[in-house]
Amino acid sequence: MGLLADARNMQSKDPAATSLAQVMLLYPGFHVLIFYKVGHWLYRHKRFFLARMVSQWGRGFTGIEIHPGATIGPGLFIDHGMGVVIGETAEIGANCTIYHQVTLGGTGKDTGKRHPTLGDNVLIGAGAKVLGPVVIGDNARIAAGSVVLSCVPPNCTVAGVPAVVVRRDGAKVRPSDDLDQRDIPDVLHEQLRRMEKRLAALECRDARRGADELPDEADETQR
Repeated sequence: MGLLADARNMQSKDPAATSLAQVMLLYPGFHVLIFYKVGHWLYRHKRFFLARMVSQWGRGFTGIEIHPGATIGPGLFIDHGMGVVIGETAEIGANCTIYHQVTLGGTGKDTGKRHPTLGDNVLIGAGAKVLGPVVIGDNARIAAGSVVLSCVPPNCTVAGVPAVVVRRDGAKVRPSDDLDQRDIPDVLHEQLRRMEKRLAALECRDARRGADELPDEADETQR
């Protein structure tokens, strides 16, 4: 997919895009792909210093940092983009959508494959962090603000810190086009509600047990 196709893809996904020219002239998610393609070409030809220099220019111009060693498939849409970081060994499949302040990062000073791998049609909500050499399956959705530290199966939605699966096989064919980022369960509050319910049940059980152990009034009179 060339740059023109990338621009058309962004226009089709963003209801705020009124024209193709607007995308090509004003969208940092489009501009950073230009820097990435140049830097990635230099990186593959072992011009590592020049590759990093181009990627840093792109970072300064767009607010999006993509290491030139990352592998990006066709149809990537980085919406808004400010604060997005994509690491050196990250791999991104086709037709993925990434919102601002997303990190596809490592977990330390490991060598080799140390960044995430995204399948096709993956959506990552604003502020989410995906860390380590985890695999995010096709059609997966990561809710805004989540922290993903383990692999995500295909066709699942994950949410929370750390993220857990909250939906499975409930997604459309191209979920990255239509996720309402507010339409997610509150995992922490659900866990707290379950704990409160369990605590109330335990308190009721203890109260009944205590009542059973009290002596009857008749027994007290006889004594």
